[in-house]
Amino acid sequence: MVERRDITGLVLAGGQGARMGGLEKGLQGFGGVPLARHAAQRLAPQVGPLLLNANRHLGLYAAFGWPVHADTLPDYPGPLAGLLTGLTHCTTPWLATVPCDSPAFPRDLVARLAQAACDAHAQVAVACAPDAEGRMRRQPVFSLVQSALRADLAAFLAQDGRKIGAWLARHACIEVPFDDADAFANANTLDELRALERAQVQQQRPMRAP
Repeated sequence: MVERRDITGLVLAGGQGARMGGLEKGLQGFGGVPLARHAAQRLAPQVGPLLLNANRHLGLYAAFGWPVHADTLPDYPGPLAGLLTGLTHCTTPWLATVPCDSPAFPRDLVARLAQAACDAHAQVAVACAPDAEGRMRRQPVFSLVQSALRADLAAFLAQDGRKIGAWLARHACIEVPFDDADAFANANTLDELRALERAQVQQQRPMRAP
């Protein structure tokens, strides 16, 4: 069994925010709270130590109260660079990752990934959720990774590897199904972010008595 204390959490907020016009995505408000802080607060009860990965405005991220680390590789090479950063600073046997722009990810995400990894003797567990057509799709930025894979990931990136799927194919990976597609909805634009806020308000609104 993988214990919570054996898992470091990592919030990925190191992107350029190109589809948000260059805005720092993790600092955009969601219900009055910056996205990255919201993600960190949601992830913190699920893990032991917690880290943030960001490449700009590091002081603002540090003010959230958790350690912040920039990519160890230059030029924003993608989410695998954020994963490598997390593995570099991880002091536990496992690292759990979530992106900063999916504010409704499951509150039992890490526990379910950990149980599946343990049962399957897997090195990596990734979430899967249904798409609009009901087909299960891998959500690789929602992952649980053995910290022992750091050297392999560093070598993969040094060889110009960038695709998450190609790296996962090198290891024993288990896919963990989640039924709620909305839990993994993300905001790439400000319009999408506002839509997620509206959806949250609708879910929290009490139903009228018949």
